[in-house]
Formats: sequence, C-alpha cells, structure tokens
Amino acid sequence: MGRSKEFEENVVLQKAMELFWKQGYEKTSLNDLVEHMGIHRRSLYDTFGDKHTLFLRVIDFYGNLIKTRLTNSVLQAQSEKNAIQCVFDFVISGTGNSCGCLFVNTATEVAPRDEAVKEKTEKAFEQEEEFLRELICKGQENGAFSSFYDAQTLAESLHNTLIGLRVLARTNVDKDKLHRIAAVSLAMLEK
Repeated sequence: MGRSKEFEENVVLQKAMELFWKQGYEKTSLNDLVEHMGIHRRSLYDTFGDKHTLFLRVIDFYGNLIKTRLTNSVLQAQSEKNAIQCVFDFVISGTGNSCGCLFVNTATEVAPRDEAVKEKTEKAFEQEEEFLRELICKGQENGAFSSFYDAQTLAESLHNTLIGLRVLARTNVDKDKLHRIAAVSLAMLEK
C-alpha cells in the first residue's frame, strides 16, 4: 500500500510559484524546490512529475489565483469604466512585488524555447485582452466610451499598457508614475 500525501497540493504549489516567480525557471533547481516546498524529492516526482510539469502546474495555479483576485476586484465596479480602472489598479497595486508578473516573466524567459509554456502564456494574454474587449464593447454600446477606435484595437492597446506596467514593476518604479501612465491609456476610452 502506498504512502498517503503528507502535504496539501495547493500549499506546495503556492511555495513553488513563489520560488519560480522570484528566481525564474532556469535558476530554480530541483533542490531549491524540494527545500522551499518542504517536501521530499520522491513526493515531488510522484505528485508533479518533473520540474517542467511542476512549472506548467504552477502557471495554471498562478492564472487561477490572479483570475480569482481580479474578478473579485472587478465585481465591485459600478460601470465598465470603473471595471477597467480596477484592472489597472489591480496591476499597479501588485507592483509592490519586485518580481513582476509571473506570466510576463515566463513569456520572456521560457516561452521562446518551450512550446507548452508559450501556449499557456499566450492563452493567458488572449484571455486578458478578451476580457478588456468585452468591457470596452459594453461601454461603447451604452455610450460610456468613445467609438472612435474599435473595441479590439482599444483592448490591444490597453493590454499592451498593462504588460508594460508589469515590466516596470520589476524596476520598483514609483506608483505615481504608473498611475499617470494608466491615466493616459484610459483617456483613449473617453468620449
């Protein structure tokens, strides 16, 4: 009879996420993971397979975590404009983490050489852009946003700004500067 797990998967995924986020995929060794996650090497292999498979699980874990937090933030918004402002505020408030965004970090470090990672990061970016596009469409339909640009173009531009803000977060740039950048981008929506 096999041994039962001596850990909660989400807890160790959180720990692995923190380590990959801080050090990146390449600089994180199996020994680093075992030590940081507080599990035995055999447990890591039995539960997650290898480092690459664990990393793919971490990407999914991170995506679900961010989606839940962002959704909770946006649900409080009273309008599409407030919802998009919440998205920007969410990204800017997360800039206290000098590790930046795990999706952006992964897209630049690992995705160019790893098809599975590339697919996951591209899907995450596409979902973010689609979320923005839907909010913009609703805002244009109810007259809250300008229709000078089509919703897809606006979503692409705003998403690009959000990615740029996440990159700047790694430099510990002043949050006031990030809010000014966001304000200029959000002004494209105004009538």
